[in-house]
Amino acid sequence: MANTQPLRIKTISEFHRLRGLPQPEHPLISVINVADLKHGVDEGPANFIFDYYSISLKRNCIGKFKYGQQQYDFDEGVMFFIAPNQVFGVENRKSETSKQTGWMLLIHPDFLWHTPLAKTIKQCEYFDYSVHEALFLSAKEETIIAGIMENIQQEYHSNIDKFSQSVIIAQIELLLTYSERFYQRQFITRKISNHKVLNRLADILSEYFSSDSLAKKGLPTVQYIAASLNVSPNYLSALLKVQTGQSTQQHIHDKLIEKAKEQLSTTNLSVSEIAYELGFEHPQSFSKLFKTKTNLSPLAFRQSFN
Repeated sequence: MANTQPLRIKTISEFHRLRGLPQPEHPLISVINVADLKHGVDEGPANFIFDYYSISLKRNCIGKFKYGQQQYDFDEGVMFFIAPNQVFGVENRKSETSKQTGWMLLIHPDFLWHTPLAKTIKQCEYFDYSVHEALFLSAKEETIIAGIMENIQQEYHSNIDKFSQSVIIAQIELLLTYSERFYQRQFITRKISNHKVLNRLADILSEYFSSDSLAKKGLPTVQYIAASLNVSPNYLSALLKVQTGQSTQQHIHDKLIEKAKEQLSTTNLSVSEIAYELGFEHPQSFSKLFKTKTNLSPLAFRQSFN
């Protein structure tokens, strides 16, 4: 029977026990060789919640990974990032004969206490990406990431002194910086799939703005657009920023202004009537946004056609 209740793993030591590993040398941080992991859940899918950060570099992943309703099978070198309190699922494949390789870095938030990284790690959007938005690494990129993991492990196994935490923190910061760089590369190099997202985005906006959804529901939210595209909101905005220089919200507003210009130039509806049709409760809010985007008031725009 499938285990649907998430298993919360509160400590890194608890994770070690569950996966058949010796106790960690430090209770707040651990570097794990993925090949040493033993499966703690062998039957059916299992859901987990960690109370710590997990950064994984894995190859030949055994099983299917899932965030929310998204599921993905990984067959190549990938990185994925899990923040505390995120629910994720793993479905093990008993028949899988290939051996996983790679590294896992587990970081308890307390390890980052009173360091700048405690704040900046929360700003790394890829911790909120869905699992199917994992970072696919080239061989060269994988070597770089593995090298940083090994540096952390070496420091982790060394005698602890007053410099140990600072050295490890610096390596984690470097790891996150490279991860950001490689994600930017992925947004650029995965052109076919990314352009499909852009084309689908245009279709969703056109369909929404051509229906009565605006008047009934108001402007589409970023969350609505992302869900329609089966991507996470942060991933979508990051992808759009790289591809178009604009966020999801800006794309929504651009479509709104395009629709408003059409109404102002081809109908006799008043500005207030157009504002209500476009989902605004207050015409002043519509006029303010229109002027921000066009440097003209709706009336001035209409008069320019006369």
